[in-house]
Amino acid sequence: MASALLIFMSPMVRPVGSEKYEYKLRWLKVLQEYLRSLLQQLAICVCGDFNIALEDRDIHDPATLTGQIMASDLERQALQEILDLGLCDAFRKFTTAGGHFSWWDYRAGAFRRNLGWRIDYHYLTFNLYQQATSCIIDVSPRKLPKPSDHTPVIVEF
Repeated sequence: MASALLIFMSPMVRPVGSEKYEYKLRWLKVLQEYLRSLLQQLAICVCGDFNIALEDRDIHDPATLTGQIMASDLERQALQEILDLGLCDAFRKFTTAGGHFSWWDYRAGAFRRNLGWRIDYHYLTFNLYQQATSCIIDVSPRKLPKPSDHTPVIVEF
């Protein structure tokens, strides 16, 4: 593969069952079809804020949050169908344990208490996945005054 393509995500967050939630699911289906058409031609990194915690280990309290927005069965299924096209999670190549998060709500001291979610990803085609040498979640920017509620996820090749 001579070319590479980077696709950045940031689907919206709205309550399960809302019009915006249904739009998000349709958008993920369109992304899946678009990626299907490209996967034979390009090395691809799909990255960014998906607003979906794919697995329970990606949520600080899966017992109470699974099934809610960002962890609903339909969102997880839509994202998994995209990955099933042949994309691999760069972070999970290097870290399989839970408790690693990239987003914390501003309320209730969530960052200080590490009540986060891992919703920011780098999904790679297999050839890029093999070339990845590290993938980290850099929490240091989240400690700065007036930070984003997200922190960078960095993949190196």
